[in-house]
Amino acid sequence: MDDRLKILILCTGNSARSQMAEGLLRDKGGNLIEAASAGVAPTRVRPEAILAMKEIGIDISNHRSKSVDELITQSFDYVITVCDSANELCPAFPGRCRRIHWSIDDPAAVSGDGQKVMGAFRRARDELSERLDRFIETEMNLVG
Repeated sequence: MDDRLKILILCTGNSARSQMAEGLLRDKGGNLIEAASAGVAPTRVRPEAILAMKEIGIDISNHRSKSVDELITQSFDYVITVCDSANELCPAFPGRCRRIHWSIDDPAAVSGDGQKVMGAFRRARDELSERLDRFIETEMNLVG
């Protein structure tokens, strides 16, 4: 039996925030967490998200944007929505799934020069990392 916590990160496009959070969870959770991400209206993984993660040594270049419909029959311990739209549109998942919502600013919505845009991706990555650290610490204490 698999005792890992199954966590789904959900956002609108599954292009930036949820992709970065999935990569962070896989890195931080080791063999204790099974992480996945999806979107309610998937698009593509943003190259800026890939670059922001590469800067901290996490490779998400092989990730693809997925629809939440692909995962709807799976059971998760947690579904974490990282944008308000996904929170509103999040479907119900089977089993004892707990929902958490974090409103993280969308770095893909920032326009301007490359430095300004990358700054937004880095801020989102760092905020996700801090929230995931607190989440893991809390949950591992509850589970462990």
